[in-house]
Amino acid sequence: MKNRKNLSAADKELMDCALSALKNAYAPYSHFAVGAAVRTATNRIYLGANLENASYGLGICAEVAAICAANTAGDFNIIEIAVIGQSLSPENLNMDSIVMPCGRCRQIILEAGQVSGGGVKVIASNASLTMISKTDIEKLLPYGFGPRNLMRLDK
Repeated sequence: MKNRKNLSAADKELMDCALSALKNAYAPYSHFAVGAAVRTATNRIYLGANLENASYGLGICAEVAAICAANTAGDFNIIEIAVIGQSLSPENLNMDSIVMPCGRCRQIILEAGQVSGGGVKVIASNASLTMISKTDIEKLLPYGFGPRNLMRLDK
């Protein structure tokens, strides 16, 4: 478990970008905002925020939005992602738990890492940046299924 002081300057920058994206979350149903930022091998950062929909299954997670932004820019070699979340409900504003990517997002992050030829570092935090976890996607999704299983990658 880390806090902001223990992070490198690059990791702090990525966390700050994710926190900035969190402010743009559209979460009128769950009242839970998530922001994400991905860093690519070109050292560019792409942001994403969750986007809910009245038809609940059509919502988009922040992690997916950030990965799609990098892919749309033609910069899909993702090496790191930061994820920050917080409740928007007044009774839960002081939530201290780390927000990790959901299962669907873990799968998408894993595939982005396999396509990039390496693992993706995942930095996850609460919105106050007082509790931070940094790990590899393979640890969050061990034995994950991806393009390597389908022999779609040379690596």
